[in-house]
Amino acid sequence: QEARAMAAGGRGWFRALALGVSFLKCLLIPAYYSTDFEVHRNWLAITHNLPFSQWYYEATSEWTLDYPPFFAWFEYALSHIAKYFDPQMLVVENLNYASRATVFFQRLSVIFTDTLFIYAVHECCRCVNGKRAAKDILEKPTFILAVLLLWNFGLLIVDHIHFQYNGFLFGLMLLSVARLCQKRYLEGALLFAVLLHFKHIYMYVAPAYGIYLLRSYCFTANNADGSLKWRSFSFLHVTLLGLIVCLVSALSLGPFLVLGQLPQVISRLFPFKRGLCHAYWAPNFWALYNALDKALTIIGLKCNFLDGTKIPKASMTGGLVQEFQHTVLPSVTPLATLICTFIAILPSVFCLWFKPQGPRGFLQCLVLCALSSFMFGWHVHEKAILLAILPLSLLSIQRAKDAGIYLILTTTGHFSLFPLLFTPPELPIKILLMLLFTVYSFSSLKSLFRREKPLLNWLETIYLIQLVPLEIFCEIIFPLTPWKWHFPFVPLLLTSVYCSLGITYAWLKLYVSVLTERISVRQKAE
Repeated sequence: QEARAMAAGGRGWFRALALGVSFLKCLLIPAYYSTDFEVHRNWLAITHNLPFSQWYYEATSEWTLDYPPFFAWFEYALSHIAKYFDPQMLVVENLNYASRATVFFQRLSVIFTDTLFIYAVHECCRCVNGKRAAKDILEKPTFILAVLLLWNFGLLIVDHIHFQYNGFLFGLMLLSVARLCQKRYLEGALLFAVLLHFKHIYMYVAPAYGIYLLRSYCFTANNADGSLKWRSFSFLHVTLLGLIVCLVSALSLGPFLVLGQLPQVISRLFPFKRGLCHAYWAPNFWALYNALDKALTIIGLKCNFLDGTKIPKASMTGGLVQEFQHTVLPSVTPLATLICTFIAILPSVFCLWFKPQGPRGFLQCLVLCALSSFMFGWHVHEKAILLAILPLSLLSIQRAKDAGIYLILTTTGHFSLFPLLFTPPELPIKILLMLLFTVYSFSSLKSLFRREKPLLNWLETIYLIQLVPLEIFCEIIFPLTPWKWHFPFVPLLLTSVYCSLGITYAWLKLYVSVLTERISVRQKAE
C-alpha cells in the first residue's frame, strides 16, 4: 500500500527532497575541504597518465592509491571528463593543486554520482511496508526514511565539505539491501560484490550478506518450527552465487594477477604499518582503552608507581597520534583487533542463522557487523560510523525500540564527526545542519511512535543533552585558556571518549535487543 502510494502520487515529494538536498550540496561547493581532496586529485592524475600496471606502484605523492581496482577505474573514467575543466589537475607532479576549476569539478563529481544514492533511497522506500497509515505525508514512514537517508548530516559533511565519495558507495550498498528485501537475491549479491571491489571497508558487513544469502537463497525452505530444512539445499543457487563472486573478482583483480602484482595491490589495501587508531581517535573501544592508559599513567606518575624517565614524552604530550604507545596497559596488535572483531560479530551472525527474521534480521546483523568492526577494528576512521547509521535508518521507522537506539547512535555518531571540520567558517554550518537533522529525527520518530512508550529514558536523554556543554567547552571556552598551547589534543580527547560511551551503549543495547527477541509463529513459518 505504502509502496504503491509512493509510486503513484509520491514521486513529487521524493523529487522535491532529492532536488532540495542537491541544491544544498551545490551551496557547499566553496566550503573547506580536507586532504582527501588532494588524495582524489592525485588518483585522477595517476590513473589518467599511467598504464594500470603502475597504478599501485606510483608514489610521487604520499597519498598513494589504496582503494580496490574498481575505484581506480572509476577515477580513470572521471579523469577523462576532468581534462575539459583543467588539464593541470591531471599532472602527477602538481601536488596540492587546487584551482577553482579543479575544486568545481571534484565537488560536482560527488554531487553527480550521488544520483545512484538517490535512486537507492527510492528503492529502499519502496520496501517499507505500510502498516502505519498516515493522512499527513509528513508522518508517512516512507517520507521519514527518505529524509533520514537523503538529508543525512554525516554524509553531507563528510562528502560535500570534508570531501569523499561515500554517497555513491552507500548507494550501491543500499541498492543491494533493497534488492535482497525484494527477494532479488542474485542482483543484491552482484551489487555487493561490485561494492567490495570499489571500497574494501564493506568487508566488515560481508558476514551478514554471506549468512543471509546462504540461509534465504541457498536453502529454499524451513521446517514448521523455523529450523532449517537441510534437504532444501540448492546446489544451483550456490553455484550461481559463486560464479557472481568469482566473475566480479576476476574482472577487478584479474589483470593485476596476470601481471603478478596482486601482493602489491593487497599491501596497498591493507597497510597494517599504520597505528591502532587514526590520527583523530575514532570514538570506539580503543579510544576508551587509550584514555584509560593515559589516566593510569598519570596516576602512576603521581603515586610514584611509574618511573617518569622511562615513559616516552610524546605519549603524554602528543595527544591523539597514529602511533600511540601504551604505557600501563598491554599494547594492541592487528591480530588482537581482528580476534576481538571476530568475537564481537559472531553472536549477530548466529542470530541471523538460528533466528531468521527475513530482511529485518538481515539489517540487524548488518548494523551489528558494522558497529562491532567500528568498535574493535584496526586503524578505524571516525567516518566509518556511517556504515552503521545508514542501514539503522531503515530499522528506525519499523519499531520504537530500534528508533530509540537509532537516535542515540546517530546523534552521538554525527557529533563525533565535528572535529573533522575545524575551520571557523564551517562552525555555524555544521552546528546548524546537525541541529536541523537531529531535531527532525527526534520529532518525526516521536510522532511515528507516539502511541508507544517514550523512545529514550531519562538517563539517555541527559547523556545526549550533555553534548551541548561539551561542544561549548571545546569550541569556545577551551581556545581561550592557556591549556590550548600545552594540551591541544584535549577537545579531541573529550569528544572521542564521550562519544565512545554513547556508541558503545547503542551497540550493547542493539545486541541485547536482538539476542533477547522472541520470534512469532508467523516469522518462523516464513
